[in-house]
Amino acid sequence: MKRRWLTALGAAASLLALLVVLRLWPHAPLRERIPSSTAVLDAQGRLLRLTLASDQQYRLWTPLEAVSPDLVAALLLHEDRAFYRHPGVNPAALLRAALRTAVGDSRQGGSTLSMQLARLLYRLNTRSFGGKLHQIGCALWLELRYSKHDLLEAHLNLMPYGGNIQGVGAASLIYFGREPETLSLPQALALVLIPQSPGLRDPATGEPASLRQARLRLFASWLAEHPQAADQAGLMQLALHFRSPRALPFEAPHLTTMLLQQQPGEREIRSTLDLSLQRLLQREARRYVDREQRVGIRNVSAMLLDWRSMEVRAVLGSLDFTDGSIDGQVDGTRALRSPGSALKPFLYALALDQGLIHPLSVLKDAPTAFGPFSPENFDGAFVGPITARDALVRSRNIPAVGLAARLTKPDLYDFLKLSGVGPLAAREHYGLALALGGGEITMQDVVRLYALLANRGLLKSLRYRPQDRLDDGERLLSAEASFMVLDMLKDNPRPDDLILQGVGTGKPVAWKTGTSWGFRDAWSVGIFGPYVLAVWVGNFDGSSNPAFVGLHAAAPLFFHMVDAIRAAQPALPEPPPPRPPNLTRVEVCSASGDLPNADCPQTAITWFIPGKSPIRLSRVHRRLWVDNRTGAQACPPYEARYVRSEVFEFWPSDLQRLFAQAGMPRRRPPPPGQCTSDVQAGRPPAITSPLRAVTYSLRLDRLGVDAVPLSANSDGDVRTLHWFVDQSYVGSARSGAPLSWKPQQSGDYEVSVVDDRGRSDRRELRVAVVR
Repeated sequence: MKRRWLTALGAAASLLALLVVLRLWPHAPLRERIPSSTAVLDAQGRLLRLTLASDQQYRLWTPLEAVSPDLVAALLLHEDRAFYRHPGVNPAALLRAALRTAVGDSRQGGSTLSMQLARLLYRLNTRSFGGKLHQIGCALWLELRYSKHDLLEAHLNLMPYGGNIQGVGAASLIYFGREPETLSLPQALALVLIPQSPGLRDPATGEPASLRQARLRLFASWLAEHPQAADQAGLMQLALHFRSPRALPFEAPHLTTMLLQQQPGEREIRSTLDLSLQRLLQREARRYVDREQRVGIRNVSAMLLDWRSMEVRAVLGSLDFTDGSIDGQVDGTRALRSPGSALKPFLYALALDQGLIHPLSVLKDAPTAFGPFSPENFDGAFVGPITARDALVRSRNIPAVGLAARLTKPDLYDFLKLSGVGPLAAREHYGLALALGGGEITMQDVVRLYALLANRGLLKSLRYRPQDRLDDGERLLSAEASFMVLDMLKDNPRPDDLILQGVGTGKPVAWKTGTSWGFRDAWSVGIFGPYVLAVWVGNFDGSSNPAFVGLHAAAPLFFHMVDAIRAAQPALPEPPPPRPPNLTRVEVCSASGDLPNADCPQTAITWFIPGKSPIRLSRVHRRLWVDNRTGAQACPPYEARYVRSEVFEFWPSDLQRLFAQAGMPRRRPPPPGQCTSDVQAGRPPAITSPLRAVTYSLRLDRLGVDAVPLSANSDGDVRTLHWFVDQSYVGSARSGAPLSWKPQQSGDYEVSVVDDRGRSDRRELRVAVVR
């Protein structure tokens, strides 16, 4: 007897050891044996696209912890109350099911969740006695090798929901548009019941009566276990709304395709897109193309970026991904296209940074040859002298090429190279034509560059996923130049047709258009509120169309989208661009863009970077005494009855010629009289501070804080004195009033003062630092 007991104990120990070995023996997780779809979501978790798994099923692997606890509890209540107590087979349940089957009641089965998992996992035919035994054996085998947690998780991911939909993760997204952890109790109960009879309870066309009745019966059982759920009885009576699997979303296909290629095999990819904004851009593009098909506009691309976080909010790669007639599967946001004039803002920003211009500097718009290159304006005309602001807003080509020719390091080519735009050919391939869109660029790079302006000269990377790092950015432009360019672009008026229709919010938009050579690409790009929006109109095959002009083809759609976004987001923040601290406002003569002299009749205010922006005293306007008898300049001493004073404009001969060509000839000054003395004579200003031969000593910690006073004596006819240090403009002061200058470092400087008559004085200044 004792030997029998020892034999039994040995067998039990051997069996226990076998069980331990089986459990600990390395085996592939169940997740690796079950193919999964990939769900691409927007920033709020809304489904953009659900791919098929490798076995052509919609099955989205969902961890047990990400499933609604109500659904898990309802599944165990309905299918296997003893799940955590049996070894994979429940003999009592099998016997009860066999007896019921024998009396003709087949409504209750005896399969445990482990047995059901075995049937689904190994695709068993369990209608025969042999098949049932096979199922039992597989269930025991699974129980020996996997934990209850893993078995329940795998079962939830293999539950059939009709057609090619499997698992609660895919079913909850397809039928309810929700993550499985956010399901309501009625939805959870429905997803427990559909797998019992996917054909009869198929909710593709609404909730079948059989499903609703079964749901109410399960809720009655639920109340017995969870009486606190009685307050949901009324909600349970309502019919559930199911989405049709045929309406499975396929949003932002170009972007989702890119993300799927970058992250193959991922269960879930969360993007930075906003589904509402994505659909808004798609709707506005479709409406616009429907209206403009008469002029051959059939395809558009667009991209919306939040420049604060650099998160991409909407991507429209083409008008219709499925339309082969427009090559709809080509992603226009990643295609290389000619930008036309869309890059001119960066040319002007470089010129501002290099001290070539300020916004009201006067440039020349006239026929000009730059070696073998003789550019023309889009309209074939020339306007003569024009301010930098107007030249940018009106997209004049000659002033832009003139600036490009004057740029040093970096020039526009260097700037694009540093920003990562490419691929770029050799510099010589483009020459000065690069300023007019002679290269190629993607829309992704265009929005990144415009975001640089909003981010005050810092170039940052685009972010398509929340986990993409927001970098600190690389400085390619100064904050001052970026601010001034945006301020200039805000003066660009909206297209005429929208103004005439009274459309628009009156809120600022800093925007620019572009038209490529041969009318192949029409662009409109701009910044409003927290967004950068780019719109492209054209054909992917590169065919041209005279209608592809940025102002007429792309700008109207751009503003339709801007207005629609602002209407959809009435609380859209409009962050005012903070003014960089090293930026001031200066009064200049409107005609010349220089500091006004005493005779300038009209002035304007412009932005100015101290120590960088070009500034000098205007010499255009001069007051002359005219002899009434001869019409020539009078000579002193003047006799009141024979002379009169007038202000005349003194333009260089080349600008005189430009005014005449533009149909705005200027009145010429009278010829000089037979004078023996200088009619403009007078006493020049005399600097009184800083003192001669004196070293100004400042403490190291007071550099940039303590000031050196600047003052000068001036003639009686002087109203304003203009001060410079090393040719950099410091400021202006009334005659007799002092001005302060704060040195930033030690060294030798040249201080100069110019009065409003053009007379000047200069003096050396030495600043030393004491510790």
